[in-house]
Amino acid sequence: MQTASTNIGERMGCSQELSDSKRGPVIGGHLGNKSIRDISWLLNIPRSTVSGIITKWKPLGTTATQPPSGRPRHMTGRGQRMLKRTVRRSHQLSAESIAKDLQTWCGLQMSPTTVCRELHGMGFHGRAAASKPSITKCNAKRQMPWCKARRHWTLERYLPDCIVPSVKF
Repeated sequence: MQTASTNIGERMGCSQELSDSKRGPVIGGHLGNKSIRDISWLLNIPRSTVSGIITKWKPLGTTATQPPSGRPRHMTGRGQRMLKRTVRRSHQLSAESIAKDLQTWCGLQMSPTTVCRELHGMGFHGRAAASKPSITKCNAKRQMPWCKARRHWTLERYLPDCIVPSVKF
């Protein structure tokens, strides 16, 4: 059993990858029919780490680090910052023009679709503005008497009961 005097600073914090020299004894202990708890205690490694090493070793037969799954990201952090700066500077640029700008400034070869996807991930969404009626001085003069005549309207008086239920106190 581990004691409370174990250096907790070594065991907690940012996770780091174990070296092959530490993974080998874990597999050796497993092949020697030791329990995960015993291996963890002997090598001063967390039980979850020991279990993870054994679980990965069983189907692969190796303890070497495997390459990450998935395609690498096309944009680096620097490119993303440049993209965000470009969009904030001018909101009305098209994806094609942004892609061309990134190619000339950063050397990033990107399609407009990738630019749109990156912008969407950053919280920028290209949408057309909602159409609003043109309120000219002439329209405002015509609408004002209509509004003044109806400013004392209430929902209960002018809408049927099926739309606004009456509330009794």
